Amino acid sequence: MRVAIIHYWLVTMRGGEKVLRALCDMYPEAIIFTHVSNPDLVKKHFPDHEIKHTFISKLPFAQKQYRSYLPLMPMALEELDLNGFDLVISSESGPTKGVVADPGARHICYCHSPMRYLWDQRHLYRREASMPVKILAPLISHPLRVWDVTSAARVDQFITNSAFVAGRIKKYYRRDSTVVHPPVDTSGFAEKVDSGLISSAFRAAVDDAYILAGQLTAYKRPDLAVDAATKLNRRLAVIGEGEASKALKKRAGPSVHFCGRVSDAEMRYAFQNCKALLFPGEEDFGIIPIEAMAAGTPVLALGRGGALETIQDGVTGCLFTDPSMEALIETIETFEANTSTFCPNKIAKHAQGFSLDVFKSNFSSAISP
Repeated sequence: MRVAIIHYWLVTMRGGEKVLRALCDMYPEAIIFTHVSNPDLVKKHFPDHEIKHTFISKLPFAQKQYRSYLPLMPMALEELDLNGFDLVISSESGPTKGVVADPGARHICYCHSPMRYLWDQRHLYRREASMPVKILAPLISHPLRVWDVTSAARVDQFITNSAFVAGRIKKYYRRDSTVVHPPVDTSGFAEKVDSGLISSAFRAAVDDAYILAGQLTAYKRPDLAVDAATKLNRRLAVIGEGEASKALKKRAGPSVHFCGRVSDAEMRYAFQNCKALLFPGEEDFGIIPIEAMAAGTPVLALGRGGALETIQDGVTGCLFTDPSMEALIETIETFEANTSTFCPNKIAKHAQGFSLDVFKSNFSSAISP
C-alpha cells in the first residue's frame, strides 16, 4: 500500500508535528508532502522519509514568510500529484485536506482544528494582526472559507483530536468525525532530570513556582496567568515566547520571571519541580497539560475546550469556568488550600491514557474498514 501524508508545514516541532511523527512510525514507507520544511528539523525527526514540497517552497522568502502565501495554498495543494497512492492522510489545522486524491484512494483527515483564523477566532486574530493583514483579511477570508468547506467533501473520513473540535467540524463542515486524542510522550516526562544539568538561575525560577508554558499568543490568555500571579504576589515562571511577550513583560510584577525558550531537559525539570501548571486559555486539546500531568504535576485550567477531556477536576487539577483573572485567583487559592489531596502518582497514571501507544491503537481502530 502506497501512503501519502500531507502536513501543512514542517518548520517547528509542536503538537501537530508530533502527531505527524507518530503517523510516520505507523507508516514507515509513507511520503510526506508539505508546503515548506526546515531541513534540520526534517533530518532530526523524519530522517527516513521522503519529503516533497508544493510550489510554495519556491516562492521568495517562503522559508520564513510561508504564512503570507495562504491565499495560494489551495492551488498549491490541488497541484500535488498523488497518482498511485492508496491511502492519503492529511494532517490539518492549516490547509491540507484540499488535495485531490485518486478516485480509488482513501482520504483520511486528522483534523487538529478547522482553521481558527478563518472561523471562530477570526476577529481575535485580526485584532492582533499587522495593518496590512487587517486590510487584506476580509478580502481573502471569504473565498478561503468557501474553499475550506468545499474541500471537506473530498475527505472520506474525519478523525479529530477532541470532542470539542469534533463539534466545530460538525458546525462548519457538516461532517461527523471520530475522536482520537493525539499522542504525548508521557514516559519522557516521567523520567527524572538530573538537577546538576540545569542552571541554578532556571532552578531558582521554577522550583515550587507556578509555571505557564507554551506559545505566548493572545488566544491562549497568558495575560490571565501573569495578572493573577502579580495580584497574588505568587512566583510564576513563564516559559516560551510569542507576539504577546513584550506586552506581558510590561504588565508583570516582580514575582513573574520570563524564561524564554528552554531545552527539553529544562522543560521536563520545570514540570517535575513546579507547584502547578497554569493553563488559562481555551485549547482544542492541549498537549502541555498532559506533559505536566505525566510528571505528576497538577494543572489549573480553564474548563473549556480540550481541558474538559483531559483534566479531572479535583483529582488531576482544578478547572475554572470564567476566563477572568478573578476566577483564576479563586482557583489558585482553592488549590493551595487543598494541595495535599493531589496525588502525583494518580496524576501521572491518568496521563498514561494519552500515550503514543494508545494513539496508535486508537487510530488503527478508527480507520479499520
